[in-house]
Amino acid sequence: MHKDCERILISEKQLRSRVKEIAEKVDNLYQGKRPLCVGILKGGIIFYSDFIRHLTSPVELDFMAVSSYGGGTVSSGKLKIKKDLDKDVKGRDVIIIEDIIDSGFTLANLKTLLLERGAASVIIVTLLNKKGRREYDISPDFNCFDIENEFVIGYGLDYDEKYRSLPYIGILKREIYDK
Repeated sequence: MHKDCERILISEKQLRSRVKEIAEKVDNLYQGKRPLCVGILKGGIIFYSDFIRHLTSPVELDFMAVSSYGGGTVSSGKLKIKKDLDKDVKGRDVIIIEDIIDSGFTLANLKTLLLERGAASVIIVTLLNKKGRREYDISPDFNCFDIENEFVIGYGLDYDEKYRSLPYIGILKREIYDK
């Protein structure tokens, strides 16, 4: 897997440090509350796990599997809910924990959906933010790293279900996906 990586963009050490820093900031917002942490599967699972370990506030955990990508490298423009929440969000403070915000389509639609379901508040925490690709008017409330328009892998992010277990964020070699 490492041979398919053009270069390491964010090291394992940088990830650990920044995830802890952002989690502590979010934690301060929810002192005395019990927010619902919604992890977005599959790409966000490693970030989600590391993030929630740094929270001291009591939280509840839930997951959604949503996608607009399929097996490609660009958004299809259609939100597909593959796994919905088990918990009711009505009256709850919700923290969406996602791996990357690219065009903004998925998170814009997901935030709207949760608010329509009666969530008291919804914030978005992302590992990576590709501002240059934004097509929808949405930004993360908390973000670990801004990145350029590169196809990234590792730390939960994949290409065709590969590379998720890499301990760093790397740039996938173009010849891997430009076939």
